[in-house]
Amino acid sequence: MTIRATKFTPAVLLSAPRRGPAIPNSDGSKILCSVSTYSFETHEKTTEIRLLDTRDHHSSLVSNANGLGNVAWLDDETIVLLVSGDKGQTKVLVGDPTKWDSNHIAGTIDGPVGDLKVKKLQTGGFALAVSGSANPDGSLFNPETAPKRFTTGRLYKSLFVRHWDTYVAPQRNAIFYGSLAVCSESGRYVLSKLDNVLVGTGLESPIPPFGGTDHFDVCENSVIFAAKDPDLNPASNTKCNVYLVKILDWTNTTPAPAARPQQVGVLEEFRGAITSPVFSPDGNSAAFLQMRKNGYESDKNHLIVIPDLSRPSTCIAPLRASGGGEEWDRSPSSISWSSDGSTLYLTAEEHGRVKLFKTPAKPSAAIHPTLLTGSEGSVSSVSVLETGNLILTFTSLVDNSAYYLLEPTLSSPKPQLLSSNAKNGALFGLSAKQIDELWWPGAAPKTKVHAWVVKPSNFDAKQKYPLAYLVHGGPQGAWEDAWSTRWNPAVFAEQGYVVVCPNPTGSTGYGQRFTDAIRKNWGGLPYQDLALGFEHIEKNVAYVDTERAVALGASYGGYMMNWIQGHDLGRKFKALVTHDGVYSMASQQASEELYFPEHEFGGTWWDNQDSWLEFDPAKFTANWATPHLIIHSDKDYRLTVAEGLAAFNVLQERGVPSQYLTFPDENHWVLNPENSLLWHAAVLEWINGWVGLPTPSENDPQLAKVLEEASVPKWGTAMN
Repeated sequence: MTIRATKFTPAVLLSAPRRGPAIPNSDGSKILCSVSTYSFETHEKTTEIRLLDTRDHHSSLVSNANGLGNVAWLDDETIVLLVSGDKGQTKVLVGDPTKWDSNHIAGTIDGPVGDLKVKKLQTGGFALAVSGSANPDGSLFNPETAPKRFTTGRLYKSLFVRHWDTYVAPQRNAIFYGSLAVCSESGRYVLSKLDNVLVGTGLESPIPPFGGTDHFDVCENSVIFAAKDPDLNPASNTKCNVYLVKILDWTNTTPAPAARPQQVGVLEEFRGAITSPVFSPDGNSAAFLQMRKNGYESDKNHLIVIPDLSRPSTCIAPLRASGGGEEWDRSPSSISWSSDGSTLYLTAEEHGRVKLFKTPAKPSAAIHPTLLTGSEGSVSSVSVLETGNLILTFTSLVDNSAYYLLEPTLSSPKPQLLSSNAKNGALFGLSAKQIDELWWPGAAPKTKVHAWVVKPSNFDAKQKYPLAYLVHGGPQGAWEDAWSTRWNPAVFAEQGYVVVCPNPTGSTGYGQRFTDAIRKNWGGLPYQDLALGFEHIEKNVAYVDTERAVALGASYGGYMMNWIQGHDLGRKFKALVTHDGVYSMASQQASEELYFPEHEFGGTWWDNQDSWLEFDPAKFTANWATPHLIIHSDKDYRLTVAEGLAAFNVLQERGVPSQYLTFPDENHWVLNPENSLLWHAAVLEWINGWVGLPTPSENDPQLAKVLEEASVPKWGTAMN
């Protein structure tokens, strides 16, 4: 499906086809991808698997059946596809993507699974691994066939009680393995029985709530995975371990079970979270990312390499400083091995972009990785071809998906565009000309603060535009030159704002010291950086009308809106928007990942109460005066809905113009497209009205309708 918009509106953002990462065959001549599209006319989501020929750039449909899941190549002409079936089962289909009508069912898995990984075996056939939810006995959990319970209560004896948006159940994530092999009689692929790698271990992988294929890998004879340390409380600790499991028989036809998981890659100074365990192409080495500090989820990731898995206790951290040199001050987020196993490719944030770097897999001395990309956009996935070249998936502030070919061995490698989902933003009416950057001196000595600027597509430098000041969450996060369907700066720009997205103290990608400086300082340096940024815009950006400014933020950004509301900067804005923000620091004891506030505020509430309360927005409610929209949803267990209700109660009792938007079925994010449309309608109606821009109820019938449907009359309003 192709969309061409005359104006980039919330409906265009939410209904535009969303294309997944590129999944290339061995030489990159063909790329598989999933494309999902939501229709506000039919109120339905459709998903397709498509095949892109990179030689003639033709895209063809493979399947648009219901229940499409993960897909992978078996060889250059054959793919395997997971499809949800009846009664919660998962069908494993195999076939030629150019002749998909002739596919066959290789097997059926008795429950929902995902995170598909396959590896060609020298003995013929393929190793296959998927993740699913396992019952306490290790069997695959199927919610549709599980015994019915006649009570709704649960009795907890340890944490977690709930995590992200779900009450914790007896089931745990697990990795299931088996094989796909050609049957000599039929000549077709057949799926073996699947076994649970983790049965009887007390371990869980992928690690919830967001772990997936980045938490495990397979090779010829083993599975490697990351799991939280089973001896530590998961709510209070981030410490993870890496485990190696020898697979004696991928077909699971022999009575011998898989070997017990063996902990590998232990460096005593590294006791934090782990991601991205990956085997080298020959399966003889492995690498992963680990943080040093237990309890700090935004500590710097370090590359750890196990050079020889026959000696799994021997590992190195090759990017550490040696001989008095400076350590590489970036935090990688993913690892890929080169096809010959000599090089590691790392993605890492740097100055508001996710860039690609390379480093020798077995360096003779500590070195800094070499930059391979960086001028535009952010890398979201890396696929290594047998030729040694790379297929990269990028997004940017104006394009939601672009595939590139990169030859990393060239002296000056430059990504070559293969396909852009939005024609570099043109299909949305957007272009790179709308994007600019600002830097200003930060509040801390020798620091600079970076911000992205997004201007309207019809921008005229001789005109003045109201300011939308967007504060990111985290707080250890960053605005990047990357696409988002939740907080998309271009949506606000196309309403007529100049949008400024600052990365103040605590942001990632500007060095670990800058990130760490927000600890015990939430309303200190970051607030000062934002105030200095506003002052810089007032004095130096002539096309911005700071007399018509609004500020918006989610999560930590929502905290900052509540903090700003109680301080001088709050009087600079015509209106504020808090999405899922912190009202009271003490209430963060009701969060699920307790290690987060305990790290951020220097310890537990009972031992460090002064630190928790130093930057508490609730202490300054006597100053709240700026019109304020509060948004909070019931299934947000990270920052509970009481935070939003308390803030709205204060605003209403103080007589401050205010509104409250809530969703009973959303979590920390608003993900349902229909709910997201309402979210955008309410936010734009609120801020546009305070700065004198046309409101959705005035000029967008679709948004006006959802606003009318959601509005609850004020108390005392006459009802017909």
